[in-house]
Amino acid sequence: MLFECRFLIRLFILSSLFFYNLSIFAKPVSKQCDNKSFFQIQQSYENDHYNYKKNVPVHLCGIVVTTSYAHYTRSGLHGYFYLNLGNNIFIRIVNNLDKMKAPAWPWVKKGDYVELVGRYYYDSSRRQGVDWTHKGASRKWPYSGYVIVNGVKYN
Repeated sequence: MLFECRFLIRLFILSSLFFYNLSIFAKPVSKQCDNKSFFQIQQSYENDHYNYKKNVPVHLCGIVVTTSYAHYTRSGLHGYFYLNLGNNIFIRIVNNLDKMKAPAWPWVKKGDYVELVGRYYYDSSRRQGVDWTHKGASRKWPYSGYVIVNGVKYN
């Protein structure tokens, strides 16, 4: 009986740590567009091939280069576009259309000025981008994102 009780207490403590809301550990996202900081993060990830690349909140702005058709993934319908951040750097933007309050996709077009907040992910130099551009957060991602297209905010 005592063994079962200790086991259950340890199990509860470990599960609490695992499922704990990470928002209290969150670093604030820049209140204004900060491409320069993003360039530094991206460069450090590309130069360090061995360490785990953690997801980072970013606040970016730039000009839309191209859009693609919406695609269904396991987490819903997603729309994609590429943003020119300057310095000949382009980044893929992933939008969960099921979670955003926005018109039918595509609601961005080539040449639009976009400002956004989202999660920068880096898997490799060919697999990187920004997602979580929608309103809402989770235990694993405590930031709420958005996209502003020519002054109109979608989240």
